[in-house]
Amino acid sequence: MARKPAKKILNRTKARRAQAASRPSHKKAKSPHKYIFVIGGVMSGVGKGVATASLGTLLSAKGFKVNLVKVDPYLNVDAGTMNPTEHGEVFVLDSGLETDQDMGNYERFLGRDLTADDYLTSGMVYKSVIDRERALGYGGKCVEAIPQIRDEIVGRYERAAKINGSDISIIEVGGTIGDYQNIMFIEAARVLKIRHPHDVVFMVVSYLPTPGTLGEMKTRPTQNAINQLSSYGVTTDIVIARAATPLDQRRKEKIATACNILPKRVISAPDIESIYDVPVNFDKDKLADIVLEALDCPEPPHQPQLDMNEWRKMARGIKDHAEHEVHIGVVGKYFNTGDFILSDAYISVLEAIKFSAYANKVKAVIHTVNARDFEIAANGEGFAALDKLDGIIVPGGFGSSGIEGKLAVIKYAREKKIPYLGLCYGMQLMTIEYARDVLKLDNAHTTEIDPKTPHPIIDIMPDQREKMARGDYGGTMRLGLYPAKLSKDTIAQEAYSYFNGKKLPKATTSIKERHRHRYEVNPKYIERLEKAGLVFSGRSPDGRLMEIAELPRDKHPFFLGTQFHPEFLARPLMPHPLFTEFVKAAKERKGRISN
Repeated sequence: MARKPAKKILNRTKARRAQAASRPSHKKAKSPHKYIFVIGGVMSGVGKGVATASLGTLLSAKGFKVNLVKVDPYLNVDAGTMNPTEHGEVFVLDSGLETDQDMGNYERFLGRDLTADDYLTSGMVYKSVIDRERALGYGGKCVEAIPQIRDEIVGRYERAAKINGSDISIIEVGGTIGDYQNIMFIEAARVLKIRHPHDVVFMVVSYLPTPGTLGEMKTRPTQNAINQLSSYGVTTDIVIARAATPLDQRRKEKIATACNILPKRVISAPDIESIYDVPVNFDKDKLADIVLEALDCPEPPHQPQLDMNEWRKMARGIKDHAEHEVHIGVVGKYFNTGDFILSDAYISVLEAIKFSAYANKVKAVIHTVNARDFEIAANGEGFAALDKLDGIIVPGGFGSSGIEGKLAVIKYAREKKIPYLGLCYGMQLMTIEYARDVLKLDNAHTTEIDPKTPHPIIDIMPDQREKMARGDYGGTMRLGLYPAKLSKDTIAQEAYSYFNGKKLPKATTSIKERHRHRYEVNPKYIERLEKAGLVFSGRSPDGRLMEIAELPRDKHPFFLGTQFHPEFLARPLMPHPLFTEFVKAAKERKGRISN
């Protein structure tokens, strides 16, 4: 059989390819990744983090996969060594990375865990570049802020998007416009905008003051801030106008004119009772639609990952039930900062209480209790105020300040049968108090405070001693997600065997929780403590480390402490079971007292 000429075969192949190319493709092209940068104007602390988390919530509810990134411009490598009274709570991720408290808001609003790549600091960036330079990673080139530092930041923005597999990244740049330390992060965002001109949007969250002597809301500080951002080569696309009261149309138009944007892109964000109302208010102003329009986004690629109806119901419920209140005291030492009360040091604890109060159909009235007030007072004088509380929480902390006051409060809660929840340090102190009062071990203590105590009930982990001796405090802690096993027929197992108020088919026998601590219950005292009635209902899988301590219900309605931080995994739509069980006990105490 004669072979067909090669030229004819080639021409026929070309024709078939051309015909195939002309047919409409049924495969949907993947749209480019989108970036939203959230930058602050005028002053810090006006809600950039909540605005970022709220926008992420709305976009998730529309069917976009979102990752949220927090940029902290300080030179600390992470947030672990910073004082809570200056910087607020240190929030720990599953990975063990110690981060800014905004990461906690991100997780709570999105209802999922974030990765270590969703957080970066100037310290991280500079350390990475310097380490690479020392390892000859730049091939002998001169290493400078531009391009090496800038490109490292751009690479981290892009890597976070890739690792999360998200459609949209929302990146909050800490500080405010004009802060010297955040200029490089804004420069990296500008470069990203040049490379992807249709895929990057800049949103400014700015404060509009209303001076008392004038009684008029002023837009000029915001206009000046946005003009300064323009001097960096960045054009503002959307403005979130924070103020004590809603913005009127006239001021929206003034800001819009100054920023060269439409008035509808100026979103009013007045002060509100609950941060969980922010997504609801933004939704009324169509913020997500405005952002998607600015990004030229296609149809949502996924099913909604969050139900806004459920969110609205939760936001209402947290504020409702005023006729059914429980009074919860949070005993800490980080509340006083000058003439103010700093609740940010315990923000995850306070939010976890609210979520579980909602689950129990009550409203939590939270009282800040300064531990130092109880350091000198003996049971009786000064302690009567605790009788008015339906529950007491001693959260985590470090150091000796206020410790005797906390121990006195714990003893009072145990003896008066007031529901008690101890978190990390709160569990360690409850164990020390039990050893002192029940076992009669005078001067029992933690070696963190008293290295020469005759009874080191709480002691440092042996493998950390060498690091501590060198003065290397970064990396000496047990950080991140660890497993634990639960004992049968305990309060802890009962609590974990319920999910959102519904009992699971099988009792829970193992859990995973986030940790942040150096010291543990000393194994030498565990047997004596148990014989005296204290139950260690949660342990590490190898049985060496005590994770949960409690008293049986026939001894106390709820007296329980955790070595881990359950507040880090509490979510508005998925309250933490231990907090829920604690609030339930507080509600029952309230009912007994009322009757």
